Amino acid sequence: MTRLAKGATIRRDAGLYGYERALARQGLHPVAGVDEAGRGACAGPLVAAAVVLDRPIAGLADSKLLTEKRREVCFDLIMRRAVDVSVVVVPAAECDRMGLHRANIAALRRALWRLEVRPGYVLTDGFPVDGLGVPGLAVWKGDRVAASIAAASVIAKVTRDRLMVRMHEQFPAYDFATHKGYSTAVHQAALREHGPCDEHRKTYVNVKAAMTMEGTA
Repeated sequence: MTRLAKGATIRRDAGLYGYERALARQGLHPVAGVDEAGRGACAGPLVAAAVVLDRPIAGLADSKLLTEKRREVCFDLIMRRAVDVSVVVVPAAECDRMGLHRANIAALRRALWRLEVRPGYVLTDGFPVDGLGVPGLAVWKGDRVAASIAAASVIAKVTRDRLMVRMHEQFPAYDFATHKGYSTAVHQAALREHGPCDEHRKTYVNVKAAMTMEGTA
């Protein structure tokens, strides 16, 4: 059981919309969920999203548990039916300049601030985000247990995947369309062969190693 604001509690078996229902009963609505995609990638942008829901979305779940086709369907449903959606894209160079965690926190804040609907409560995935201006709760594995966070995870993931597919057209040697900038064996081999491109995060260990190899080739 999780304790929310004003003494509200939520049972572990409350379902994906349990947090939103419990907060609404306490007058803490609308509820916004925020999440990001691309934190673990060594190339491409970090994408943060904020979503406010007022109705169930059929088939919604953590974006990592959905097939690509199902994510696309959920993305379209969320964009049509959500009360509000906002997206922030942080380029790779800015992630390097700020440091990934700082860039991530700033992006989540900006996504929330860009909402036209002012939330009464914010749910974040995994770790707290300060400076939101409204009460909030960090939810462990939030994209699996809270609908608004799951919706934000879908929006962020699909948005980023589409950007990486476009990036593949500019840098086809790295096969970004397949691995989306994550450090797969195929991506590592391309890094060793071609060195990093402008969209790689130069502060990452594997990218630094590829830059060193390139400089000594």
